[in-house]
Amino acid sequence: MGFLQDFKSFLLKGDIVNLATAVIVGGAFGKIVTSITNDILMPPIGLLLGGVNFNDLSIVLKDAVVDGENVVSEAVSINYGAFAQTVIDFVIIGFCIFMVLKAYEKTKRKKVEAPAAPAGPTTEDLLAEIRDELKKQNNK
Repeated sequence: MGFLQDFKSFLLKGDIVNLATAVIVGGAFGKIVTSITNDILMPPIGLLLGGVNFNDLSIVLKDAVVDGENVVSEAVSINYGAFAQTVIDFVIIGFCIFMVLKAYEKTKRKKVEAPAAPAGPTTEDLLAEIRDELKKQNNK
């Protein structure tokens, strides 16, 4: 029973729950960025490059072999357009995460920079006050 209890306690730790939440949100965020890239950014870029769809860019190493309507062997190609699309997605996701982290750091700095309570007297000040009081008492 010890192994199962340890496993249960591991799963229910706050860090694991936070990690799982981050993975789920990150996956959804990745889909949003991919959609922005594929559906909003790349069509105008492709249009500027002469109507090119990046996913269609490839170098065919071997053409497909077709016998009537049946495909005997698939074409072999290097799909550098899909790779470029993935690299652009990565850069956009990286930039978005960078911006979120910068905003998070700024809020953390504002909390740290909040006015602190006025500092009390230093040890030296307290010792000097004690010394002065003792001198007063001895002089009486």
